[in-house]
Amino acid sequence: MAYDIPSMQMPRIAGKALRALVKAVETPGLGHAVRVQMLSNLGFDVFRNTPAHGSIAFGPALPSLDRQASAPVSPSLLESMLQSDVHESGFRFETVADYRRAYLDGATTPTQVAERLADAIAQSDQSDPPLRVFITFRREDLVRQAEQSTRRYAEGRPLSVLDGVPVAVKDEVDMLGYPTTVGTRRLGKEAACQEATAVARLRAAGALLIGKANMHELGIGVTGINPHHGAARNPYDRSCITGGSSSGSAAAVAAGMGPLALGADGGGSIRIPASLCGLVGLKPTFGRISEKGAAPLCWSVAHLGPIGATAMDATIGYALMAGKDEADIFSLRQPEVEVEGIQEQNLEGYKLGVFRPWFEDADPQVLSACERTLKGLTERGASVVEIDIEGLNLARLAHLVTIVAEMAASQQAQGVQKSQYGLDTRLNFALGQALTASDYVHAQRHRAAICDYFSRIFEHLDGIVTPTTACTAPIIHEDALSGESNLTLLGKLMRFVAVANLTGLPAITFPAGYDEQGMPIGLHVLGRAWQEHRLLRIAHVSERLVERRSPRTYYRLLDGR
Repeated sequence: MAYDIPSMQMPRIAGKALRALVKAVETPGLGHAVRVQMLSNLGFDVFRNTPAHGSIAFGPALPSLDRQASAPVSPSLLESMLQSDVHESGFRFETVADYRRAYLDGATTPTQVAERLADAIAQSDQSDPPLRVFITFRREDLVRQAEQSTRRYAEGRPLSVLDGVPVAVKDEVDMLGYPTTVGTRRLGKEAACQEATAVARLRAAGALLIGKANMHELGIGVTGINPHHGAARNPYDRSCITGGSSSGSAAAVAAGMGPLALGADGGGSIRIPASLCGLVGLKPTFGRISEKGAAPLCWSVAHLGPIGATAMDATIGYALMAGKDEADIFSLRQPEVEVEGIQEQNLEGYKLGVFRPWFEDADPQVLSACERTLKGLTERGASVVEIDIEGLNLARLAHLVTIVAEMAASQQAQGVQKSQYGLDTRLNFALGQALTASDYVHAQRHRAAICDYFSRIFEHLDGIVTPTTACTAPIIHEDALSGESNLTLLGKLMRFVAVANLTGLPAITFPAGYDEQGMPIGLHVLGRAWQEHRLLRIAHVSERLVERRSPRTYYRLLDGR
């Protein structure tokens, strides 16, 4: 089967050149011609000339379910899972289990942790260059939450295994008392008066909700460079990007500011930064975690999910946030949330598919690390099957049309002047204006066929394996701090991830190794609908295969070092 995703080799544009390009695309008359040419460069001529047949899907076409969601995951099961004896080799991140043990043993308290965390955030923002993890953070709110958690532990009534554990929340999701800027300069002038369902569930579990994590403006980019709030920087090397758009969420976990964060993913925005920052990132099945209270940016490809220091941390976050919500119609038809057995250390019976040309379309060091980790998974019992996948470029373009059109539509009623957005955001919206209603409908017709095609592939597979990104985190150019257009990098970062958003299928990234500069590499597994627990188990097994390395910037909160 021919592999058809093109390797885009286009010049990086930033600074005065980007400003001139944005002015050109926004100029009446001239702008239309420039936008049409740019879409052609991205392959839209092929997309528009590829016939679509059959039905239409305005959203993921997920399989019918035999059983509906019932009770939430039991607290006792989560407690028992934290007793797992797995300890990843090499550097050890502070985990949910470590926090739980420290609080129960009286080694420290949530209040002491909150004070150390507040100091770490201040220190990280005063460093050169600043880490810029959070857009909004209030020390007094964090300490107040922590004091309540400390009292609960003193009285022997913690709310859950997550009680007193710091959790960052992406500034795309409503959190009481905090504005939701969605990474912009002008939105979110008022504090949210209602809390997103996912955030409310974390709060009900006793999590210390740190503040609103930095993100790429409106989630419409994948580097994490934000011209308004500063570039979120990679704790493994602060001269490098985190990836985006859940940039601050990933940076918080990688820097030790908590073992768990809430991210959002419309086109890889959980998995890209999780991979580039050496973490576990799970994009669940569409509708598995309620979108109520998340900014309605790209409603048919949007997902909320956890970024964790380890697979177990991601599992705890997923288990506590997932489940139906009457306020989100897409969440109502899911089966019960399963996590039991993810701590098992064998993959007997797991069948993983590899489309070799796709898998190998990555930089040599990325490919080498992913090959080693995949081999390790087979040594733990998984079988690997060589498969063919057709139409990957069509899926890429259908996703691109869908997400750009929906994001452009989401901002039409905001009343924000173009000049109030960053240059790269303005460029993307200008391209969105060159799309037509026919393009959007055409994309959804292709989407229906693509969903059906992947459903048939997964009749015989548990996962499809690729690298997460085709490269490791590149450096941040000085002229990019006000915005950049880098389509070559965009292609490398999104090559393997977008099909999961288009189809709504779950997908996970987990550490596979590091390049010669010590920058993390992630392995990606696309899974069967509603089978998140199987992906988490694969990630858990992998932790005995890869020796973790310490980020250069890391704060230990449990002992104050």
